[in-house]
Amino acid sequence: MFELYLDSADIAQIARFHDCLPVKGVTTNPSILAKSGVGLNQLLLNLAELIGPEARYHVQVVSSTVDGMVEEAKRLQDLPYDIVVKVPANETGLAAIKKIKADEIAVLATAIYSVQQGFLAALCGADYLAPYVNRIDAMGENGPQVVADLQNLLDRQKLPCKLLPASFKNTRQVLDVLSAGVSAITLPIEIAEQMLGHPAVNPAVAQFDLDWCNVFGNQLSFES
Repeated sequence: MFELYLDSADIAQIARFHDCLPVKGVTTNPSILAKSGVGLNQLLLNLAELIGPEARYHVQVVSSTVDGMVEEAKRLQDLPYDIVVKVPANETGLAAIKKIKADEIAVLATAIYSVQQGFLAALCGADYLAPYVNRIDAMGENGPQVVADLQNLLDRQKLPCKLLPASFKNTRQVLDVLSAGVSAITLPIEIAEQMLGHPAVNPAVAQFDLDWCNVFGNQLSFES
């Protein structure tokens, strides 16, 4: 089943979109947490109360060594939540992923900028891959195409890894990666807002209300 995540630590906004969308969980990174000023333990407690016990959280390690990442992954796994440990897909991170997966801990390889980088992370056992779509675009490459090529490679090699694209600047990028057949996605709050809204919606609803009230007044549909 497709997994929809919000890339945020803003509890009020997460609550807003959880009310109207089938949110699987939340993705975070050190920058998001630092900007929010809320520590991981408090955030997870708040999110568990909001989303419920079935939610999944992607939490990034901040250690910079292989042994440090492995130990941090184990400590995150001990927390009473469904946590996927995020590890950067660089040389140190890939070495850590191999060791973390030996302990059967779920891993997301993050900060992916190329097809080959993502493919190697998948070979190391990562359960999820997070290509940075808009950041790839900003470097003069084609982010959605990187995602499509990586998805195609995973399918051809029959690797059980899920793509969870991140870093979006507009809804066109989102639609392009969805068309590539990815299994998950994480949306910044502002992109989720754009996907829900369209300038033609409110005028159309207002016209429905006007037409109805002109004939039926304050009656509800089942009362007419």
